[in-house]
Amino acid sequence: MMLLRGCPETCITSYGSPLESSSFKRKRFRVPFYYHQLNFLWGKERICRNPLTVDRSVVLSMMAKSGRWNGSNLLEMSGISYLPFSKRRDNLLSFSSFKVGLVYEKEASMSTWSQKNQFISNNHEDIQPPFVTPVVPQELIIEPRSGPSSANSEMKHHLSEVKLHYLEERDEETLSKRILSLSRSNKGRSALELYTSMEVCGLQPNAHACNSLLSCLLRNGSLNDALRVFEMIRKKEITTGHTYSLMLKAVASIQGCDSALEMFDALEEEGISKKKFDAIVYNTMISVCGKAKKWVEAERMWRKLRQNAFRGTKITYDLLISIFVQCGQTELAVDAYHEMIQNGLEPNEDIMKAIIASCTKEGNWALALNIFQKMLNGGIKPNIITFNSMINCLAKAGKGDLAFSIYDMMKSLGHTPDTYTWSALLCALYRSNRYADALQLFEGIKTEQHSQLNAQIYNSALISCQRLGLWERSLQLLWQMERSGMQMSTVSYNHAIGACEVAREPHVALQVYQHMVHRECVPDTFTYLSLIRTCVWGSLWTEVEEILELKYL
Repeated sequence: MMLLRGCPETCITSYGSPLESSSFKRKRFRVPFYYHQLNFLWGKERICRNPLTVDRSVVLSMMAKSGRWNGSNLLEMSGISYLPFSKRRDNLLSFSSFKVGLVYEKEASMSTWSQKNQFISNNHEDIQPPFVTPVVPQELIIEPRSGPSSANSEMKHHLSEVKLHYLEERDEETLSKRILSLSRSNKGRSALELYTSMEVCGLQPNAHACNSLLSCLLRNGSLNDALRVFEMIRKKEITTGHTYSLMLKAVASIQGCDSALEMFDALEEEGISKKKFDAIVYNTMISVCGKAKKWVEAERMWRKLRQNAFRGTKITYDLLISIFVQCGQTELAVDAYHEMIQNGLEPNEDIMKAIIASCTKEGNWALALNIFQKMLNGGIKPNIITFNSMINCLAKAGKGDLAFSIYDMMKSLGHTPDTYTWSALLCALYRSNRYADALQLFEGIKTEQHSQLNAQIYNSALISCQRLGLWERSLQLLWQMERSGMQMSTVSYNHAIGACEVAREPHVALQVYQHMVHRECVPDTFTYLSLIRTCVWGSLWTEVEEILELKYL
């Protein structure tokens, strides 16, 4: 409720005019609003003060100039509305939700003021005009972009339905602070009404207030209203990079990644030319593409970022590396890491871990070791996953000594080796052609860490037996796997048959093959090739023919 003390009476006294019909006489109109309201209605010309006397010919000429006079009707005031206020009490006027929408519709049909609607006061009592719903000018009603509507459509406010308020305060900074306060308090409708009232009055809120209003509308699910307000402030060029980021993120969340990409492509040229876009806008789009697993679009945004001479931030490269690693694009992840280092940005622990994992897949052990050393120098304690990735990367490169050095460091930092650690170490020994050491390590694991044995560790031992031709040891490992209830695979039997081939034991190889078929394990091409080579060496031609018949059935 707004209280106004000492509200002066305001009168309009009209005199005859050649433009009037003969029915118009000199009348006094008691008008219950301030002089500056008339300033808003009829321009900034100062006509009179309290009491206000206006020559009707002046009013008519002003309206004719403004295009609101059609030669037959007197006034068009379809946009004026306010609630009744109480009579004077102790020189105090109390206005209840005083709202004046000083807006005109040029296309509306004009209506002549009848005697009952005129503000005539013969007994000094205020007679109120009829209540009229405020109207928002058509140019402020902007259609939203095409696309699915929000799930919370019933909570939306429409710009064409909000009420307009008479703004006694005309300072734009003060009104911007009010919008900011209302938006932070999550009073979306009140903030939207105040913003629309400012637009009607020709006042412009600052960018901070507009961004806060957009954020409030989006929190309340009013995407369409947020899009309307966004279009209005975009035309007035009071947008910032945060404005674009806010809207793109909201559109992606509600309408999907494709809609956000379409909106970005439509706005990019304007944002670049007017210097409204920044790296944060591109970060927003990279994040949107990452959530949708669209690494191609993320790479395109990265390329556009460089083409437009923007320098990526730490968040830019964090997002890119994370997206590329998750989508299996290890080369792009490594490229993004190198560009990050060239720009003088220090990667965080998560990025270093991701790059080490990528190097493991690519076999780039030198880069992985360099990043690992950087982590240690920076005081970062790698977790067991990082240690396993590092050991695995070195193992695939055949760097057994370095792999065991990392293993020793892992134990010194208090980490307990797990199944992945043992598999990586066995792989390191095998790739270093240290087959006997691999079998010795396997025996130690079986004795001390029996619970961590799995099929992969057994297969690592079996392939070492195959290289050494230890067919008896291979058969022992094979029977141990079957007794432990492990899921037997063709690979395990192939390793045992391969050990028999190296040891020139064709009959044993055939027995393993028959046992394999009996357990309903399907042979593959490697199984048949190993059997044929073994039987040819042992001159078992009949068996060779049977195997070939089975192979090509």
